[in-house]
Order: sequence, then structure tokens, then C-alpha cells
Amino acid sequence: MEPLTPAQKELYDWLVNHIRQHQYPPSIRQMMRAMNLRSPAPVQARLERLRDKGYVTWIEGKARTIKPLQVKKPGIVIKGAIAAGGLVEPFTDEQSTLELPYVFNQDDYYALRVDGNSLNSEAIADQDIAIIRRLTPEETVNNGEIVVAKVKGYGVTISQYKLDFSEVTLTSLEKETSLKVPRTTVEIQGVVVGIWRNN
Repeated sequence: MEPLTPAQKELYDWLVNHIRQHQYPPSIRQMMRAMNLRSPAPVQARLERLRDKGYVTWIEGKARTIKPLQVKKPGIVIKGAIAAGGLVEPFTDEQSTLELPYVFNQDDYYALRVDGNSLNSEAIADQDIAIIRRLTPEETVNNGEIVVAKVKGYGVTISQYKLDFSEVTLTSLEKETSLKVPRTTVEIQGVVVGIWRNN
């Protein structure tokens, strides 16, 4: 399927969210306001491109009949399990979905099941599901944040992050394990923004 431009994706995502929340399609005027446009022409042009690319359809001549065609199931994909404080490659065969509010149903969020109890001091227990937000290229990690980090030569861990000049320390919050490595060997794959617990 042909990818969307940023402007087309903005409108498509807004349409999906609006219909999910209100259970009916918006008007052209509502779309204009949401996209900060002063004329219906740009909205109509974007809608036509969305239709041409197979993302929406509507009934000609009838108002409020727009229907998104490529709506993902709401929720965050649980991509596998990760060790709390240890270094274990996360597996990828678990692809269940955790249904959460729309704010988390974005491409920059994913989830991992936590394996182990070494993060209990932050109320992250064994088998909890960590909700993770990927960082944009412009973002940096603050000291003390809980991150998912890939360390060259070791694997992937969920740990507390601390940067001291050119060295990164990744620590399990029960102080059971601590790893100090050069900053250049660490790739931050996301910041933990929430925890989901079934019991």
C-alpha cells in the first residue's frame, strides 16, 4: 500500500480517532478546524488522495459517509518479554494486543512483558507489562528514567538510566545488578511510560 504524506496521515489519524470516539464521521468543516485550514479545498484534496491510496471510502453525494478502511485493532502490541535488570534478548513470537486508551494507540508505543522482580522498588513486578514510548531523534533520556536499552555485545535490558560524561550506567532498581558501558555502545529503544498489571 502506498505510504501517506505527513499531511495525509495527520488527517487519516484524526478521522480514525474522531469516528472511534463519536461513532460517526465528521463534517468537512470539522476536518478544516482540526487541520487548521481556512478552506475546504485542501481537506477535499487530502481525502481524495486517501481514497486513491485505499485508506478511506465514502458514498458519493452523501454527507458524513467517510469510512476508514485500514483501521488497526486498538491497543499496543506486546512484542515479547524482557529481563528486569538482566540482559536478555526479547523474544518476538508473542504478538498479543493490550487494549488501552487511544493516547497509547500510536505507532511510537509498544509493550514488553517484564521477566523478573529486580525493578520492584519502582512497582514493576514479574509478569507486569511495561508500556514503552519510542524516542524521536531529537529527544534525550534524563538520568533516573526507566529505559529499554540495547547494549552492544550484551543484549537488551529494562533498567534505570544514568549518563556520566561518556559512560552510561544501567541499574536494576533493587541494586542487584549494575552495568557501566561506553555511551557509544548503548541504543535507547524507548522510555517506560506506564505499567499494566492484570491482578
